[in-house]
Amino acid sequence: MNVLGLVGLEAQVKRELSLLADPGASWVRPRVHPSGAPIYDVLIVGGGQSGLGAAFALRREGVTNVLVLDENAEGEEGPWVTYARMVTLRTPKHLTGVETGIPSLTFRAWYEAQHGEAAWEAVEKIPRGEWMAYLRWMRRTLGLPVRNSARVTELTREPDGLFRVAVARQDSVFTRKVVLATGIQGGGEWHVPPFIRNALPRDMYAHTSEQIDFARLAGKRIGILGAGASSFDNAQHALSQGVAEAHVFVRRSRLPRVNAIRHMEKSGLTKRYALLSDEEKYAALDHFLRLAMPPTNDTFQRASAHPGFRLHLGAPWQTVKHEGSQAVVSTPKGDHAFDFLVVSTGILNDLSLRPELKNFTSDIAIWRDRPAPNGRRNADIDAMPCLGPGFQLVGRTPESEARLHGLFVFNYSALASLGLSASALSGIRYALPRLVEGVATQLFLDDRTEILADYFAYAEEEFTEGTP
Repeated sequence: MNVLGLVGLEAQVKRELSLLADPGASWVRPRVHPSGAPIYDVLIVGGGQSGLGAAFALRREGVTNVLVLDENAEGEEGPWVTYARMVTLRTPKHLTGVETGIPSLTFRAWYEAQHGEAAWEAVEKIPRGEWMAYLRWMRRTLGLPVRNSARVTELTREPDGLFRVAVARQDSVFTRKVVLATGIQGGGEWHVPPFIRNALPRDMYAHTSEQIDFARLAGKRIGILGAGASSFDNAQHALSQGVAEAHVFVRRSRLPRVNAIRHMEKSGLTKRYALLSDEEKYAALDHFLRLAMPPTNDTFQRASAHPGFRLHLGAPWQTVKHEGSQAVVSTPKGDHAFDFLVVSTGILNDLSLRPELKNFTSDIAIWRDRPAPNGRRNADIDAMPCLGPGFQLVGRTPESEARLHGLFVFNYSALASLGLSASALSGIRYALPRLVEGVATQLFLDDRTEILADYFAYAEEEFTEGTP
């Protein structure tokens, strides 16, 4: 077994980047705020896989004056070691993207450097904890500029065209461009239906996006609402932590069977979805959302292997009541009493819920303004922002467009405009080049007058006459 080791791999990373003369010198004109504060060319909100990939891809494009802000502590960015409870990633292990095409930066190279090729061949899917460890390694090896424990609370447009980025308990940051790499919830918030939220004390329920101490629920009965993969992730995790019974309730009479992402990956839709007409995009995403995502076979098998697992099909929750120390759930098939409820109802798409966009919500064009095929509307699609080909926000009016200039949305709410892209490992390979082209193009066009003036004034002599 030839194991390179991480030290050797890191040397190889540097060698490959050197062979590519990458990164080259920055071509963006530096600026300084009148206050003396630095002005970043690009500020990325979110230091998970999308934010790290964006920072590295921008550096490779010669846009180096970049800062990444993440609200979490270092090493806890994204969901992987906080609220994610799957054992492995749900995507095929061979997918790439965040490494921007550098072979020695791939997860496979990182894994093989430590464990060898045979170990990689034995891996069926990437273990969740290993993926987070890889992202930490990538950040450290590349020296990506991430500031942790920095929660963005507001964006405002300054008179000089800059963005002032307010950060909780820290000084504001000034930047020319903002990339919102804010994950699955970046277009709204994680959603708990009011009939649950209003019926129970806060310590009797949790959304799957929250950290849950399942150890304190050992020996208890919990009810889980939702048919998505996270329902079964939480069921198997809870049962492995000593929960006596985990009941999963599904509105449908049978679980979803088809994973449309697998077809999108091999049909060209992932890479070229942006080329579709608005009507075609709407129809394609409506079909995707109506199919719903099935749980992975391995996750379902892990959950159902526990004797305390129960699955209730055709059993939507109609009411929830607080009775004594229990939550009583009413379904068409009877009532059930639980010690705790876990809600896996996804996200509510609503840009007005995003603090970083509150000053711009009325300017942003959304898909409700676009035509739907046969007039059939989908509320989830309608609430998503309209984006240009480089992930830039689109305004409702020319005045709105000007106010939004420089704002890029690289999160799950890009789904309607650009398909599987940000927040989806299946699409990030194709999404990062689009984003970087969009950001770099704006920077170039914004500065083209000065760039051309420098070009016309350039007179450095390269040829000098020599003695024959």
